[in-house]
Amino acid sequence: MKFAILLLAGSISLSFVPWQPDFETAKKLARETNKFILVNFSGSDWCGPCIRLHKEVFESQEFKELTDQSLILYNADFPRNKKNQLSKALQQSNEALADKYNPLGKFPYTVILTPGGKVIKAWEGYSNNNSAQFIEQIKSACNANRN
Repeated sequence: MKFAILLLAGSISLSFVPWQPDFETAKKLARETNKFILVNFSGSDWCGPCIRLHKEVFESQEFKELTDQSLILYNADFPRNKKNQLSKALQQSNEALADKYNPLGKFPYTVILTPGGKVIKAWEGYSNNNSAQFIEQIKSACNANRN
């Protein structure tokens, strides 16, 4: 029984992907580590494709390995349920990010940025991708823009 619990705990920690608490922290870490920033615009409690994208791609071991090598992550979330509302400051920050990088308000919308904030690749939605294809597209975008 103890072994099963340890095995389960180990498998959970293997697929943990660290999302930054705010965009400023993500930018700072990206500059310090020379990694790209992946910003995902999502509606975590109402957008079906957003939820699927997080479960199938962002929670996968393959994606974790890619983030370890190349990415700093930030989820610009726009929840609708009152119990999931973000702080006012975080809402304003996410709205400013959306104005700049997602002005049409698409969900999910995923953008890869340089540490300086330049867009190198963007994806609208998730319906036509499977997780392996999406991860490969992210990896290719990062590799093509590596200094």
